[in-house]
Formats: sequence, structure tokens, C-alpha cells
Amino acid sequence: MVGAVSSDALAVLESVDRTPTSDWPGVADPDALRSQLLDWLSQYANPGTRRTYAYALGLPVAWVDPAAPLTTKRRRPPPAGPGPLHDLAWFRWCARRGLDPRAATTGDVKAWLHALDAAGAQRRTRQRMLSTVSAFCAHLAETGVIAANPAAVNRSRLGLSTGSRDASPTVRLTAAQVRALLASASTLHRNTLQSRRAVAFVALLTLGLRISELVGLDRGDLYRTGGDEVLRVRGKGGLHREVYLPAPVRAALAAYLAERDRVTGDALPAPRGRTRGGGTPMIATRTGGRCSRVDLGAQLRRIAERAGPELDGVADRVHPHALRHAYVTIALENGAPIQHVQADVGHASIATTQHYDRGLRTRDSSAADIVAAATALP
Repeated sequence: MVGAVSSDALAVLESVDRTPTSDWPGVADPDALRSQLLDWLSQYANPGTRRTYAYALGLPVAWVDPAAPLTTKRRRPPPAGPGPLHDLAWFRWCARRGLDPRAATTGDVKAWLHALDAAGAQRRTRQRMLSTVSAFCAHLAETGVIAANPAAVNRSRLGLSTGSRDASPTVRLTAAQVRALLASASTLHRNTLQSRRAVAFVALLTLGLRISELVGLDRGDLYRTGGDEVLRVRGKGGLHREVYLPAPVRAALAAYLAERDRVTGDALPAPRGRTRGGGTPMIATRTGGRCSRVDLGAQLRRIAERAGPELDGVADRVHPHALRHAYVTIALENGAPIQHVQADVGHASIATTQHYDRGLRTRDSSAADIVAAATALP
């Protein structure tokens, strides 16, 4: 049995330095392993997907996404990280045992899954983490690095079959609660720019965007087509869709961008028919950089905590996906056709899904106005 290693030996998995290292427990050629990781992740066009997989494997984002900003040692999160499953991410679990992930057996994968179960990981979490490991191992098998995929286990026997679904833990927000979040966002900061940014951030979430999609938006993704302003959103699998902007969202975004341009000195007229800053983030940090999902998630929690009695009892459960969930439920409750909702949020599969070509997408085939009317402030 592989012996355990000290936590000090895991420093390689806490590093945010891109320089090569040879101190990876159980791995004789860490640079080759990292190269194989990058080769696998390069298949995914969506940076949010790459970062999600990196997190699930227990790796620093900067290791697997060259575009991710590096943080200084002073601002780096503490090594333990939040949550009880930090040290049970696959690569960290292997490292603690001095096990090269490429030498893992099906028995190792099962032992890891049992460890996750014992630590309290929910079925959906274990399904997701196993899927990540299986996808990586399948790539290694396809490229001849390993002989077979050790994560291709019998999920049914492990209680992880794809047909086994727990009730969603996502809090179900009402239209009144979404309105309370929008109102709270406007009072979060005294600084006008930061206040308008908070409102624009929450307003964009009310469109049913994934947080990774919102973070990846550039100013150039906002344009006019068919007489309407739309966002070109890059979703899962690198697929793009058009998301229509209801008047409240359009006003919140315009107010934020105008104030940002005024403060940063970029308030110059855009060329006719185009928007400014095609390569700049839609929602930016104070220094103009791209926001992280973690920071925006923390900001949403602060907004929820200050949202008053409407959010009593649920404020600590509000996260970006809850707004995406709210978009779907509010739209359907107010009579929007499920096909329109599916197209709005970019779901790949709904029982009654039908594929919409880009040419068939119009404002009338979007539920955005329905949700905006239900959640608009008086």
C-alpha cells in the first residue's frame, strides 16, 4: 500500500507559480503530467469549464489556464482552502498517498469515492468529481499514456448512476426576492461606480447566465441585431447564443458602463454600429481586470445579507446559480414556453427541447421580458 506523505509535500499543489517543479509526491515527471493536463484541457474552448475541472482535480487555476491572472503570495488564499473536501480532490488525494494519478487503479478510484462519501460529499458532488476524473483518464487512455480508464467504474453499484438524482439543493428564489436583491445591490457601496457595477452584475444574473458565462463577457459581446440589443454569450462546449436585454437590464448595464468610462477616462464615442472595448471585460475589477467567480459569488452573498426580510432564512444559500434557477422557474410560472426558456439559458437537454437556429431567435422567442416584468422594481 502506498504510504502517506506529509502535508508539506503538497506545496506543489498550492503554488501559483508557473515555473517547472519536481516536488510532486509520487510523480517522477511532474512537467510531463502537467503537459498532459494542458493537452486535455485545451480541448475545451470555455475557460470556465477548464477552471471548473482544475478546481475539481485540486489544482491551482494558474497551473492549467495560462490566461488566468496570477495572484501574489501576499494575496494567495490559505493552503487549507474552504470546505471539507479540499484535500479530497483527486490529485491531492493521490499526492497524500504518494500515488501517481496515472498509475491509479479502479480500486484506488473506488477508495477515493468511499473517502468522499465518508466526508459527507453529496451524491451529485461525487458524480461530478468522478466525471471529471473519468474524462481526464479517458484522454490519457486515448493518447496512449495509460492502458485503460480506471475511473470507468460501475456507477450503479456505487449509487452514482446517471439516473439517480437528488432533489436540487439550490434555493428557489421568488420574483419578490430577486427584486430585493436588485434593490440591495444599489445600496451595497457608497462609491457610485461600485454601486452601479453591483446592480449591473445582479441584473445580468437575472438573465439566467451561468457565472462562468458572465465572467467571460466582453464589452464587444453587446451589440444590436434586428433592432434589439443582445449579448453574445459563450456557453458550455464553446457554443454561442444570443441573450436579449430587457429594458431594466439594459439600463443597469448602460449606467455602469457610462460611469466606468467617465471614471477611467474612456468616455469617447464608439464607432457607428459598434460598442467600445471589444476585448475588455463587461464587468471589471477596480483596476479594469476580469472578475473572478469567487469574488462575484462573495459579493452576491453580501448583497443577499443586506437584502432585508425578503431574504430572511435563505440569504446564506444565495449564489449565482440560484439566479439562473430563478430565471427558469419564474419564466415557466409566468407562462413562457419551455422551448423559449431552454434557448435563453442554453440548456443542452430538456424533455421537450427543440433546437433553435440563430436565425429563428427573436425577442418574441425569448422569456427575458417576462422575467424582467416580474422582477422589476416599482
